[in-house]
Amino acid sequence: MAATSTRIVHSLWRGLSCLPLRLLYLVSNLAYYIIYYIVRYRRKVTRRNLCRSFPEKDMKEIRTIEKRFYRTFCDYVMEMLKMMSMDKEEVKKHLTFEGTELVEKAVREHGKSCVVYIGHNMNWEFITSLPLHFSEEDNITFGQIYHPLENPDMDRIVLDLREQYGSKCIAMSNTLRYIVNLAREDRKFVIGFIADQVPTWESISHWIDFFHQDTPVFTGTEKIAQRTASAVFYMSMRQTARGKYTATFHHMADDASMTAEHELTDMYFRMLEENIREQPHLWLWTHKRWKRTRKGYAERMEKRKRDRAEKMKNK
Repeated sequence: MAATSTRIVHSLWRGLSCLPLRLLYLVSNLAYYIIYYIVRYRRKVTRRNLCRSFPEKDMKEIRTIEKRFYRTFCDYVMEMLKMMSMDKEEVKKHLTFEGTELVEKAVREHGKSCVVYIGHNMNWEFITSLPLHFSEEDNITFGQIYHPLENPDMDRIVLDLREQYGSKCIAMSNTLRYIVNLAREDRKFVIGFIADQVPTWESISHWIDFFHQDTPVFTGTEKIAQRTASAVFYMSMRQTARGKYTATFHHMADDASMTAEHELTDMYFRMLEENIREQPHLWLWTHKRWKRTRKGYAERMEKRKRDRAEKMKNK
C-alpha cells in the first residue's frame, strides 16, 4: 500500500514537472500573492530576522528584500519541481559552476577529499548536479548531507530528485560513519554540508556574531573535515537571472587537520554573511535561525546539572 502511494505521488509530481518552466513561473507568481498577502507564511519570523540582521536599513528597504525573498522562495519551489524532469544538459543551463578546477587540483594533484560548506542560498537544489561537471575517471564519490523527511512519500521524492545526477544523499545521523568509511577505503569524496542550520541544545559548543546577533553554530562539519584531513571549500551562490545561478568554489584550507579549533567554522560564517549581503533575497529568512539564546542555553545546562545532582543523591 505504501509503495503504491509513493508511486502515485511521485507520478503526480513528475507529471507536473513536465510543464514548461515559464508556465510554472506563472504559478509561482500567483503563489507569491497567496503566500505573502493571504497566508502570510512566516511573515513575522522573516520580518524580525531581516530587521535584526540589517539594522542599518529602513523599513522600505526591509520590505523590498522581504517581498523579493518570497518571490524567489516561490520560484525555488517551482524550480525544485521542474528538476524532476530536467535532463543533464538542461540542469546545466540553470546552474553554472566556477572554481571547479580548485577541487580537481585538490583531488588529482594532492590526493585530497573535499568538504564543501554551503548555505541555504537559493537555489541550492541545483548543486546536486555537480557530478556532471567532473570526469567519471576521477572516481569521486559526490554527496550531500540531508535530514530524512517524516513523510515517506516526500522523502522518496526528495531522494530521487537529489540523487538523479549521481550525488548521494547521506542521512544526517549516518554522516560521520559514512564519511569515515570512505576515508578508510581511500575513496576520494566531495561532500556538501548546508551548515547554517540551528544546532540542537545538546550539540551547542560554539557561538559567533552572525548578522549582529549572538548565534550558536554547528561545528560538526569542521570536525569531520579535520578527522579526514580533507581540503575545505565554501560554495557561494548568486543569481544572474530568473532561474539562472552561479555557484563558486572558494578555497578555505588545503588540509583541515592543520587548522585550529573553530577556525573553519568562523571562516565559513564570515564568508556566508558576505555572500548573503550581496543578494539577501536568496537566503532562507523564514528559518527560525536565532531561536536559541545564551540565556536559554545557560538555563538548560543549569537544570541538567541540578537533575544530575538530584539523581546522584537519590541513588
